[in-house]
Amino acid sequence: MKKNIITIAGDLASGKSTVIDLLKDELNYEVYRNGSYFRKLAVDMGMSVTEFNEYVGSHPEIDNQIEESAREYAKDHDNLIVDARLGWYVVPDSFKIYLTVDIDIAANRAFNDPNRKESESFDTVEEQKADLQKRFQLENDRYFEIYGIHKDDMSNYDFVLDTSNLSPEEVKGKILEAYKEWQSK
Repeated sequence: MKKNIITIAGDLASGKSTVIDLLKDELNYEVYRNGSYFRKLAVDMGMSVTEFNEYVGSHPEIDNQIEESAREYAKDHDNLIVDARLGWYVVPDSFKIYLTVDIDIAANRAFNDPNRKESESFDTVEEQKADLQKRFQLENDRYFEIYGIHKDDMSNYDFVLDTSNLSPEEVKGKILEAYKEWQSK
């Protein structure tokens, strides 16, 4: 029998956190967030998220610890949403979602998000865009080096959605429709 676990990964600033909050309320699921833990570690070490990404590249034990925590948590839980870049990899029996977004839209979203200011601080949208691109590449390279996988290989996912021109409510609706279909298989 399938467990009711959704893993959500995606491009930076694709709306993952927003839609996860909507899904949590709609489904009455618990949420496990790797990204919050990662950001907290960065702030605790006095680093931006990009600097911490670079640091973790030479300290794979940190990455393994973060990903393993999601795997272990999912083993004993049901009715769960896992917010993790590699959630699909560490919880392979989940409904695996990847959200994409146009890089210019992502940069604007990130630049104007007050919740990011503690770990990301830029003077222009262009600087934010360059940082998003750098972080994406750092993560992809690191995941390939440590795990031999590419998070941007869309064949890893059950459902891929471009959020560029959709409202959070529209994204939630499309995910719920696909999730119900997946559950019925």
